Amino acid sequence: MTALPNISEVQKTGALLAAVILHNLIYPISQNGFLGAVVFYVFYGGMFIAATWTLTASHVMRRAALVTGAAVFAAGVAHAATGAAVTALAVFISSIAYHGVIIVVLGWYTLAARNVFTEVILAATTLYLIIGSGFAAVFALIEWLVPGSFVGAAGPVSNWQELLYFSYVTLTSLGFGDILPVSYYAQAFTAFEAIAGVLYTVILLSRLVGMHTAKRVS
Repeated sequence: MTALPNISEVQKTGALLAAVILHNLIYPISQNGFLGAVVFYVFYGGMFIAATWTLTASHVMRRAALVTGAAVFAAGVAHAATGAAVTALAVFISSIAYHGVIIVVLGWYTLAARNVFTEVILAATTLYLIIGSGFAAVFALIEWLVPGSFVGAAGPVSNWQELLYFSYVTLTSLGFGDILPVSYYAQAFTAFEAIAGVLYTVILLSRLVGMHTAKRVS
C-alpha cells in the first residue's frame, strides 16, 4: 500500500530530471530566430513552475516560481524580438531568481528525506544539473556588467549559450580551457562553482551513504 506514493514521487522527480536534460540539449534552438526562442522559453519558463507545483505545497514557493518563470519567458521573448541590451539583462536576472526558487525546493526536498529512495537520488541529481545552469545565468550577468570577462578560443564570448557550456565544464572540473574567465569577478565565481561542484558530490555521497547505513543498522 505504501508503494504508490513512492512511485508518484519517482515520476515527479524523474520528469523534472528528464526536462532538465532536455533543456540542456535543446537550448541552441534559442538562437534559431524568434520562433526558436519562443519554443525554448515556453519550455524553460514552464518546467520549474511545474516542478515546484508538484514537489512542494508551499504557496510562497509556488507563487515565486510562477512569477519568476513568467518573468523569464517575457524577458526571453522580448530579447528575441528586440535584441536590446536591457532585455538581455532582464533574462539573466530573472533566470537567477528562477533558478534560486527551484534550488530551494529541491534542496529542501533532498535534505528533508530520512531514507534513501529513488526519488531522493533523482532530485539530488537534478539539483546538481540545475546548479550548473544557474551559474550560467550568473556568468552571463557578469559578462553583461563587465564585457570581456570571458574570452573564448574563437574570440570574445557573446552569448549565454556559450556560458552554459562553460558552466558545466567548470562544475564537473573538466576545464577544457576553450573559454577562460579573465576578469576578477568571472574568476572568483568560476572558482566558486568548481569548488561547489566537488563539495556537492562529496557531501551528497556522504549523506546518502550515511542514511543508507543508519537504515540498515536500525
